[in-house]
Amino acid sequence: MIPARWARWAPLLAVMLLAAAPSVMLAHGVSVGDKGYIQETFGVRLVPFLYLGAKHMVTGYDHILFLCGVIFYLYRVRDIATYVTLFAVGHSSTLILGVLTKISVSPYLIDAIIGFSVAYKALDNVGAFQKWFGVQPNPRAATLVFGLFHGFGLATKLLDFEMDPDGLVQNLLAFNVGVEVGQMLALTVVLIAMSYWRRSSSFLRSGFTANMLLLVAGLLLVGYQLTGYFSTQA
Repeated sequence: MIPARWARWAPLLAVMLLAAAPSVMLAHGVSVGDKGYIQETFGVRLVPFLYLGAKHMVTGYDHILFLCGVIFYLYRVRDIATYVTLFAVGHSSTLILGVLTKISVSPYLIDAIIGFSVAYKALDNVGAFQKWFGVQPNPRAATLVFGLFHGFGLATKLLDFEMDPDGLVQNLLAFNVGVEVGQMLALTVVLIAMSYWRRSSSFLRSGFTANMLLLVAGLLLVGYQLTGYFSTQA
C-alpha cells in the first residue's frame, strides 16, 4: 500500500511531471512508427487502428489533464459517467467528421485551445469565474464543447497522414473505439489514485494547490503551442 505521505502528493507530482515534459509526450502527436504505418496501410485494419486509438489516449496527457480537472470534485459514479460521456460524444464527433470532411486548421492553434481547456477547468474548479464575473458557466456544456476541440485536434493530425480511402470509414471508427477504450483505461487509473487521495484529510486542503498546478500545466501547453505556431509563421 502507498504510504499516506506519498499518496498525499502523488497526484500533484504527476501533474508537474506531465506539464514539465511536453517534448517527451506530445499531446496529439503520433510517433514516427505509427505515422509510417498509417501512411502505408491499405484496406481495412480494425485491430491495429483500435490499438493506435487506445495508445493515443493513454499517452495523450492533454486529455488526461482535462479529465483530471473534470472529475476532480465529482464523487458519484453517475456524475462521472455523465461528464465522461459528454466528453466522449464531443471528442468522437469531431474526430470522425474532421477526417471525413477534411476540415483542417493549424494543429498548433487547436492544441493551444486544448491547453486552454485544462486551464479553464482548473479555474472553474476553484470558483474563479463566479468570483471574477459573478456567473458560473455550465460545466456540462463546457465539457462537451471542449470535447469537440479535443477530437478536432487529433483529426488535424490524421489528415496530415492522408489515410488510404479504401477502408477509411472502418479504420476511423476502429480508431475512435480505441480512443474510448484508452480513455476508460486512463480514467480508471486516475480514479483509483484519486480515491486513495480523497480518503486522506489532505484532499480538501490540497485541492486548491492541485488545481493551480493544473492551471499552470494548461498555460504551459498554451504557450508551447502558440510558440510553435508563431515560429512557423516567421
